[in-house]
Amino acid sequence: QVQLQESGPGLVKPSQTLSLTCTVSGGSITTNYYYWSWIRQPPGKGLEWMGAIRYSGSTYYSPSLKSRTSISRDTSKNQFTLQLSSVTPEDTAVYYCAEGLLVYDYWGQGTQVTVSS
Repeated sequence: QVQLQESGPGLVKPSQTLSLTCTVSGGSITTNYYYWSWIRQPPGKGLEWMGAIRYSGSTYYSPSLKSRTSISRDTSKNQFTLQLSSVTPEDTAVYYCAEGLLVYDYWGQGTQVTVSS
């Protein structure tokens, strides 16, 4: 019954910060043992796990993106947010939010984000 929906700008300029929000319905992001992840897929490439926030609020990041990535949450709105700073055209991708850490039971539909001037 859990549903996830990504939202945010579809176009971001180089050097700016990409910010996306995932709104969760049908379940609470604070439910015990759940992880909530951000995953992206650049054109022609595979899925890349970016990071996650646990039900407790603890965060985890891909080593390759850790320096630029921040995941936070707003429990009152049942939302969690991705911020990716200093973006370049290589950050152009479809961005997904999902429930899980290694395997995922629920996915958002994904949102295209293009980094371009």
